[in-house]
Amino acid sequence: MQVSKKLVNSVPGSADDALAGLVACNPDIQLLQGHRVALRSDLENIRGRVALLSGGGSGHEPAHAGYIGKGMLTGVVAGAVFTSPAVGSILAAIRAVTQAGSAGTLLIVKNYTGDRLNFGLALEQARAEGADVQMVVVGDDSAFTTQKKAGRRGLCGTVLIHKVAGALSEAGASLEEIVRRVTAAAGAMGTLGVSLSPCSVPGSGPTFQLAQDELELGLGIHGEAGVRRMKMVPADEIVKTMLDHMSSPSNASRVALEPGASVVLVLNNLGGLSFLELGVVAGAAVRCLEDRGVRIARALVGAFMTALEMAGVSLTLLLADDELVGLIDAKTTAVAWPNLARVPVTGRSRVLAAPEEGPTVEEPVPAGAASPQVRLILERVCSTLLGLQEELNELDRAAGDGDCGSTHARAARAIQEWLNSSPLPTRPSQLLSTLARLLLEKMGGSSGALYGLFLTAAAQPLQSRSNPAAWAAAVEAGIEAMQRYGGAAPGDRTMLDSLCAAAVELRALQAPGANLLPVLAKAVQSAEAAAESTKNMEAGAGRASYISSARLELPDPGAVAAAAILRAVLEGLQSQSA
Repeated sequence: MQVSKKLVNSVPGSADDALAGLVACNPDIQLLQGHRVALRSDLENIRGRVALLSGGGSGHEPAHAGYIGKGMLTGVVAGAVFTSPAVGSILAAIRAVTQAGSAGTLLIVKNYTGDRLNFGLALEQARAEGADVQMVVVGDDSAFTTQKKAGRRGLCGTVLIHKVAGALSEAGASLEEIVRRVTAAAGAMGTLGVSLSPCSVPGSGPTFQLAQDELELGLGIHGEAGVRRMKMVPADEIVKTMLDHMSSPSNASRVALEPGASVVLVLNNLGGLSFLELGVVAGAAVRCLEDRGVRIARALVGAFMTALEMAGVSLTLLLADDELVGLIDAKTTAVAWPNLARVPVTGRSRVLAAPEEGPTVEEPVPAGAASPQVRLILERVCSTLLGLQEELNELDRAAGDGDCGSTHARAARAIQEWLNSSPLPTRPSQLLSTLARLLLEKMGGSSGALYGLFLTAAAQPLQSRSNPAAWAAAVEAGIEAMQRYGGAAPGDRTMLDSLCAAAVELRALQAPGANLLPVLAKAVQSAEAAAESTKNMEAGAGRASYISSARLELPDPGAVAAAAILRAVLEGLQSQSA
């Protein structure tokens, strides 16, 4: 695999360095110590107003930190590149704005599994502390003509929601009113992208391949596959195809572009398109919309939500009445928001007659002396995941950004560091709870949230007992939590397929006198068979659900990883019983 060249100091530090660089150049933004969180420098001015927090994976700059400022976001929580931010950092941001005296907090989240999970978990924890917090999930993708179980992806339209919410907050609107207004706006919006080239995560190769004469229609902002590939045609024809697709009556996520409709138009550079090409596309979009009798109230052209260096463009259309346009026009100090002319694009003269010729002239961990057996098992799990890093990444490239192996390796290294620096908790419930916090903070992405949910829930049945039957109950509890918050089920081509298969066999431990190792061996075999069978499944959850099943010819990397973890636990126990 050829690794793409990047102007970074290090791959692991690229997200931190990018955010620090933006803050260094903008006195109105500050970092929250110990977290990848940026906040307004004048937090005292949000007292009595609703605070607005957003965020997600890095790599989409200027989103989201570029939209921090009076009249837009109060703060942003950033994850590693294309990776959801840590729950602990989201919670820290909520605490910061709550303690500054905000009149409630609204989390504005793009519709991706990891973002929903991590922001949702932080919201629940903040509410438990007494904070007034609500969340709006934005899904503006108009690529898929039928509704997906995972919903519409969150794309560049999220930036418009930042602006509408910010204007309402600055005007003194309540949290409930802001939620109502931005939810209505998000429902009247659509986005569609097209790309001429892939992007590449720092330290990795391209997320997909395109022939020299091809483009991809309807792709996501992490390199996820679109709805179809087309041969290269003139820009006018590409724009017409995009608008036809977005407004087609057969499209379940269509934008109702009827003659006389008024829209806010966003032409978004996905990162690597030249501004010459962006200008060509902008002109084509204006002409095509006006030819349909659509009135363009405002037009934004630039890089608003990118996908690293992807050479492509997305079109966002927001159906907007005068009141909504007024919120778009409201003043903001956010550095990435353009200086818009507060007049309609449609209906004005665009050409000045040539003059006559004249003369030439940017918790502490509970300690104790745990069994050496536990340490050896954890070490075996870590070495297994590190050894699978490239295999899991390769499997994951079929479904998106190809980082499943890197995410699990990041978790393994965090556990190894913890094992080398801290005594292990003595009680199984404490051990699982501590591992859950560690993975939520260090692993990142939807995998970190799912493992964190699993371990947190699994710890509960182990609080009063830790016999084999209790461990079987713990696995069941963990799976139930993952299904409740993650939205997946067995058969959706996720790690749940492996875990649920194992859980069925582990129920045998409930019987008196059950022998642990034979039961666990059978559970591991079932998990491995289930992981292998995922290559024949159509994905029903996660990023892979946006991809045609014909293009998923390999097992799900999450299911493979879960089965490998169970195998490592079994082998660790077997090695110590020999």
